[in-house]
Amino acid sequence: MENKNNYKGWLYLLPAIILIVLFTLYPIINTVLISFLSEYNYATGESSGFTFSNYAVILGFEDFPSWLPNGGQVEAFMRYALPNTLFITFITVPISIILALIIAVALNSIKALQRFFSTVFFTPYVTNIIAVGMVFGVLFSQHGLINEIFGTSSSFIPNSGTEPPTYFNAMLVLCIEIIWYEMPFKILVFLGGLQGIDKQYYEAARVDSASKFKRFKSITVPLLSPQILYISITSFIDGFKEYQAVAGLFNSRGTTSLEYNLYTAVYFIYDQVQTGGRNINYACAAAVILFLIILVFTFIQFAISKKRVYY
Repeated sequence: MENKNNYKGWLYLLPAIILIVLFTLYPIINTVLISFLSEYNYATGESSGFTFSNYAVILGFEDFPSWLPNGGQVEAFMRYALPNTLFITFITVPISIILALIIAVALNSIKALQRFFSTVFFTPYVTNIIAVGMVFGVLFSQHGLINEIFGTSSSFIPNSGTEPPTYFNAMLVLCIEIIWYEMPFKILVFLGGLQGIDKQYYEAARVDSASKFKRFKSITVPLLSPQILYISITSFIDGFKEYQAVAGLFNSRGTTSLEYNLYTAVYFIYDQVQTGGRNINYACAAAVILFLIILVFTFIQFAISKKRVYY
C-alpha cells in the first residue's frame, strides 16, 4: 500500500520535475559545459575543444581576444563588475535589513493604522524596478527635486550637456534606490514574524524592568532569527544578481570617463550574451564564477546560523 502511494506521489510531481529539469537543471549543466569550450559557436553548437582559457580571461590572467565583440573589456569583470557587485551587496543588504527591522518593530507597536501603513510601505515593491529607476533619475538629475530642495547643483545622473557625476555620487543614488526598493518585502516578512512572537515574553521582561532596547536585543532579535536568516540569504543572492537597477537608473554601464565604472557581474554577463552568441563561452564562465561566489556566501550564512538562529 505504501509503495502504491509513493508511486502516485511521484506521478503528481512529474510535471513539476520535468519543468525543473528542462528550465533549471539542464541550463545549469549546459552553462558549466560551455564555460570550458573554446571558440564556442552558439548557433551551431560547435567548438574547438576543451579549455581553461575562458576562466583565465574572466579572472584577468589573459587578455580578452581583440577580434571578438567587446574585445576591449580586458579586465572589465575583475576590475569593475565584481568589485561593484560586492560593494553594492555589502552596503545595501545590511542597511536595508536593519532599517526594515526597525520599521517593522515600529509598525508592530502601532495598532490603529497598522494595515494602512503596511500597505503604504509595501507599495514600492510591486512597482517595476525600471520605472523606479526612471523616477530616481528625474529626482536626482542636476536640475531635479533633490538639488532644488538642498539648494545644490550636484551631478548624480549622467545627462547630455552636463558634467558626468563622480563615482561616489552615482553609487550613492544607486544604493539609495536599491535600499528603498528592497525594504518593503523585508518589512512584511519581519512584521509577520513579530506578530507570531508570544506576548508573554515581553510581559515577563517588563516585570523584570527590562528596557526596550534589552527586550529588543534579548527577545525580538533571537525569536526573529529564522526570518533574519531567510532575508539575509535571499538579499545577498539578489544583491549579487543586481542589474535592473543600474539599467533603469543610468541606462548605461558607466557614468564617468571610466567606461565600465558601474558595471555589475550580471551586466557583464548580459553584455557578452548580447554579442550574438560569439562571446557566450565568456558569459558562461562569468556566470559559473558568480554562482560559486553566491554558493560560498550562502554556505557561510548557513554555518553561522547554526549558532545564531533559534527555532
